[in-house]
Amino acid sequence: MAGIQSYKPIISSVTQVRVLLIGPVGAGKSSFFNSINSIFRGHVTSQAIAGSSGTSLTTQYRTYHVKAGRDGKPLPIILCDTMGMEESTGAGLNVDDISSILKGHIIDRYQFNSAVPLQAEHQGYNMTPGVQDKIHCVCYVIDANKVSIMPTKLEEKLTAIRRKVNLMGIPQLVLLTKVDEACPTVAQNLKDVYHSPYIRTMAKEVSQRVGVPLSCVLPVKNYSEELELDQCCDILLLTAVNQMLRFADNYFDDIGDQFSHDMQIRGAAVPQYNSMAVFDARALGAAAQGTNLGARVPKY
Repeated sequence: MAGIQSYKPIISSVTQVRVLLIGPVGAGKSSFFNSINSIFRGHVTSQAIAGSSGTSLTTQYRTYHVKAGRDGKPLPIILCDTMGMEESTGAGLNVDDISSILKGHIIDRYQFNSAVPLQAEHQGYNMTPGVQDKIHCVCYVIDANKVSIMPTKLEEKLTAIRRKVNLMGIPQLVLLTKVDEACPTVAQNLKDVYHSPYIRTMAKEVSQRVGVPLSCVLPVKNYSEELELDQCCDILLLTAVNQMLRFADNYFDDIGDQFSHDMQIRGAAVPQYNSMAVFDARALGAAAQGTNLGARVPKY
């Protein structure tokens, strides 16, 4: 927890990493925010609307800030929640809205319209987004119980979204949720999640379906029926947040590389990191300066 609280993006113009949560209806996107919020509040909370329904309970684009305690400082991460994806055409999250979200054009509390994507003339359209408004990491939230029965139409929507994300060079992860419901062994002891052959099989399958490396698939259990926090549950959730921050750093590194490349093409002198207005010296040694993000992610 301390490493997350002390984390600072390597770009000085960005104070908080923006992570976009995308996934089918009921996969656990809003519940993931509630779970992370619960850990840092010290008790189970339910700020975001979550639950079971045939259609998405989330109808607005929400940018959730997590605080370290009730009156604490906001953490350096914003979890951006979206409308759930649905199999039917014209239902659920409109794939065409994804590009606007990734580029930072959509503001908090924008009301999604499944039939019509956001247009530039809409009052909720941010015409001049900065790096701080854009998405720095994308997380696909997938229910472990439904990996093998994912409808073809839904998989096609995920593929279309992944193409858009790839074009923008944004790092991607998968949160494999409800692992306790998918595997009786894990339900008995959450510590066995990385030793479960069934969870490993589901992780491999979702890796292939979504198109990310197996190392980018992270099993988690959201708080849903518990009244008190659980250390094993917290470890999985915080491991996921740590990876989000690491991947966001990769995105910022790419921005720096692209900036240097563009400067060289134009024949201009490339500024050093410690003299650039956008970047600061943390980029040269963040990994060694005690961010506590260096712990290895367990392997299946």
